[in-house]
Amino acid sequence: MSAIITILSAALLIFNALGALYGGGSFMLYPDGSGLQMPLSYLEHTPFRNFFIPGLILFVANGLLSTVALATYWLHRPAYPLWVLAQGAILAGWILCQIALIRIVVELHYIMGGTGLALMLCGWWLWRHRQAGEVSRS
Repeated sequence: MSAIITILSAALLIFNALGALYGGGSFMLYPDGSGLQMPLSYLEHTPFRNFFIPGLILFVANGLLSTVALATYWLHRPAYPLWVLAQGAILAGWILCQIALIRIVVELHYIMGGTGLALMLCGWWLWRHRQAGEVSRS
């Protein structure tokens, strides 16, 4: 079972990293949101005038950190479960903050919020079983 959870967590990290690197990069290249057809009106209740800073945060906090978390798996680091748990919390927190700031909920929020929760559960499960000596690869 630990192999399945480990592979699932790696797949979720890849999914999150690719989406965040693409989305964050697009927002930084096209701060008016045109790269993703995102209207600036989404930012009307936020402190941001364009998507550059949110894109930068998305790129780093979810894209690069998911990549670092994934690297801990490939490098067989014992902290992998904690990285997975932390990345899930960061992603879930990002989604909650986004919903609170833009005051809109779209389908992608459910998908990415679910991904964050799944990462937290995977990280917790792996950490718990690692403590019991049941997970060898993480």
